[in-house]
Amino acid sequence: MNRKEIFFNHITEGYKTKGDFLTFGSAMLDGVTVKDAFVKVPLKTLNRHGLIAGATGTGKTKSLQVMAENLSEKGIPVLLMDIKGDLSGLAEASPGHPKIDERHAAIGLPFEAKKFPIEVLTISDQNGVRLRATVSEFGPVLLSRILDLSEAQSGIVSIIFKYCDDHKLPLLDLKDFRKVLQYATDEGKEEIQQEYGLISKASTGAILRKIIEIDQQGGDLFFGERSFDVKDLVRTDENGNGIISVLRLTDIQDKPKLFSTFMLQLLAEVYATFPEQGDSGKPELVIFIDEAHLIFREASKALISQIESIVKLIRSKGIGLFFVTQNPKDVPEDVLAQLGLKVQHALRAFTAKDRKAIKLASENYPDSEYYDVDETLTQLGIGEAFISVLNEKGRPTPLAATMMRAPMSRMDILTEKELKQLIDNSRLYYKYNEIIDRESAYEILSEKIEKINEKEEVEEKKKEIKKSSKSTSTRKSTRMNPILKVVTSATFIRGVLGILKRVI
Repeated sequence: MNRKEIFFNHITEGYKTKGDFLTFGSAMLDGVTVKDAFVKVPLKTLNRHGLIAGATGTGKTKSLQVMAENLSEKGIPVLLMDIKGDLSGLAEASPGHPKIDERHAAIGLPFEAKKFPIEVLTISDQNGVRLRATVSEFGPVLLSRILDLSEAQSGIVSIIFKYCDDHKLPLLDLKDFRKVLQYATDEGKEEIQQEYGLISKASTGAILRKIIEIDQQGGDLFFGERSFDVKDLVRTDENGNGIISVLRLTDIQDKPKLFSTFMLQLLAEVYATFPEQGDSGKPELVIFIDEAHLIFREASKALISQIESIVKLIRSKGIGLFFVTQNPKDVPEDVLAQLGLKVQHALRAFTAKDRKAIKLASENYPDSEYYDVDETLTQLGIGEAFISVLNEKGRPTPLAATMMRAPMSRMDILTEKELKQLIDNSRLYYKYNEIIDRESAYEILSEKIEKINEKEEVEEKKKEIKKSSKSTSTRKSTRMNPILKVVTSATFIRGVLGILKRVI
């Protein structure tokens, strides 16, 4: 056998599966696609998480799109974080192109244009199904970690939650939380201090500043009712295709605090809601986090630790997480170590720092007799990637430079008219976009504070009246009777004495 035949057998044996799988494309040798040398990923291992990395313009988003399409075809729901706004095209079939036909002929796969069922979601002012969560759903521990609070400040947040639970004060949005904080250091200071201990005004001020930071990034739109039920992420259409939920985040790039807050809450809610699955035949849900560096860039150590814990534990719920970013080093090492599937598009070496990053990236992949990984990483073309996955036994597959298949759906965004029609036909839009502002901690405490202030005003008026009455009484008692004043005057006495003398 020649080298090509040996390589073909090496790939087909290395990527052999017994269960269902996704086909990413065909392996390449010496820069040429080897037809029918399919690179396959077992559905069973997709809950082992993964990474899609590469320089700008190398095809990361299209790889994400291909994966989402193939998962949907297998009846697996998908959640996509659409930071750049170019994934809505999944809702329409590809118009096709001669280059796509040429690519698929080289791979050995027929090309079929197809559209997929999608749901458009949003956590900002953009149009779509509104995703919200209440402050209560975060809980004191998660909220403290998101806000990067000290131990003392975290203790105060726990007291606030405890006080609200004990007194049936719903914490729904940020204005509720701010109101309770203000109440704890002003009108309700004595009440809370007697029940739960001293609360420092300096600490509540620091917490309030952290709350305002999230509020300014759009937290007022995310926190509140109606809370999104994560079970609505795991739906299929009438044909058995998994619904692809596309979360529009094009206006969130400059709001990393809001993005990381949402992501951590979502993962925590998914983990708390979904039952244990163990190693099932396919995942329950696959989540793609595009521009993943936005989560980690400004995250505290406590927040990263929380993310690491969720990544480690969430796979037992049948959830697969895929981080999409430009460079593997954007993802913390402890998280990177949990990622079983890696799709590495080209990296560019323009500087010494870039070359060092390529060296580090190449160390994430198994050795191969067919590739010089460092060199090949800089030579991969658009839509080509190094792939390494875990097989059904949990062992790494052979490293394969892969010609990726093209998306079956449109590789472009929907027009405003198409997007509006899609949202108008949504089953979830009218469920979650109704504005609900029921009585909560803000209204209850505002009423309580008003009564306290009214009572204080009444008490103050009573004190003033009493003081005024006492003052008047004092003035009356010290004023001399006019008749007595005349009788006791020196002039009157001298006159009386004069008359007595004349009489005598």
